[in-house]
Amino acid sequence: MTEAKIETLQYRFDGPEHLPVLILGPSLGTTWHMWDRQVPELAKQWRVFRFDLPGHGGAPAHPAGSVADLAGRLLATLDALGVQRFGYAGCALGGAVGIELALRHPERLASLALVAASPRFGTPDEFRQRGVVVRTNGLDPIARTAPDRWFTGGFAAAQPAITEWAVQMVRTTDPGCYIAACEALASFDVRPELGRVGVPTLVLVGSDDQVTGPAEARTLVAGIPDARLAVVPGASHLVPVEQPAAVTDLLVHHFSTAWQQPFDTGQTALPATPATAVPAPAPAVPPQAAPVAEIAPAAVPARADGSPDRYETGLKIRREVLGDAHVDRTLADSDAFAGDFQEFITRYAWGEIWDRPGLDRRTRSCVTLGALVAGGHLEELAAHTRAALRNGLTPAEIGEVLLQTAVYCGVPAANSAFRIAQRVIREETTPAG
Repeated sequence: MTEAKIETLQYRFDGPEHLPVLILGPSLGTTWHMWDRQVPELAKQWRVFRFDLPGHGGAPAHPAGSVADLAGRLLATLDALGVQRFGYAGCALGGAVGIELALRHPERLASLALVAASPRFGTPDEFRQRGVVVRTNGLDPIARTAPDRWFTGGFAAAQPAITEWAVQMVRTTDPGCYIAACEALASFDVRPELGRVGVPTLVLVGSDDQVTGPAEARTLVAGIPDARLAVVPGASHLVPVEQPAAVTDLLVHHFSTAWQQPFDTGQTALPATPATAVPAPAPAVPPQAAPVAEIAPAAVPARADGSPDRYETGLKIRREVLGDAHVDRTLADSDAFAGDFQEFITRYAWGEIWDRPGLDRRTRSCVTLGALVAGGHLEELAAHTRAALRNGLTPAEIGEVLLQTAVYCGVPAANSAFRIAQRVIREETTPAG
């Protein structure tokens, strides 16, 4: 039996080879160039290592569907270079990777800085719907609205070249990798574990960040035992780009004063010619068709006796497929009369049937849509049309399923189904704003 190969990341080094390694992790939709303004000063004291997320900046398009997967790929890259211990600063999704490293691999981490980060990024529904929008429309709608999320209005107006750079950076990202990264953020929630982060931590946030702002930053500081908060005035989400000097000063001070010992510079042996470690990436060309990405299977929780807890498994899958908002409404409307039924379908429909490995979730959604039309259960069709989009079906594929029902279930049934599905698809795939 051969072991699966762990993917590595596209990377570059800046700074003298003998210095300790400091890693800078990017945000979703950005490349390592988001840290360009910090590198000259940081490279005076550290060997600066930057990496690109899969499918970003011309990096190979091998989607990573979890933060743990991204952290594993980063460690595999560092292991190949002989880098055992390092400092780490990450922005947003890059910050989530830093938290993952601190929780699962604390022996590797000397110091940590979390920029525009959060222990939980919004709600799972938000990121999974963003994946639906990208799968349907490509990345252009997300790219066009990126400056509104990343920069204050004044900065975007005064810096049109940087604003356009941001748009192009998102537009040239691989859609399948972007969708997978959305799933990684949707499933990331380490709020109960923050107390186990054991390295000195700087939490840095822009005062005007509307994505992961000061409230999320304070949650991190309250949960991490040795954390300090820095709020940068006049900055939004991509604070290293908008306020580069302030961010650089804060990082230099933090990593100069809070580098946890021991540190053996001999552990950071690097190749003699690091400049050749990564070729100049070719200009990224948006693919003609976005790769399909689907929600990863849920891990099966276990009972005290080691047997799987099908209710907890079912609830997790039910939330992933139908969305938290739908499941929360359904459970809230349940009472003593309907409670047993809700437990039954959660345990057996979702914990048993939807968790079986014989069919993937895309196929199960196709079967479910056809069965609902055949049975005349159109009151469930809207929820399962949304589920089909979340499970990776495109609107065109949903249309094909419903066309098939017109032949075998009758035109009137398919006509009603198309009307319901059309409304849902418009709601789910129309970009915000």
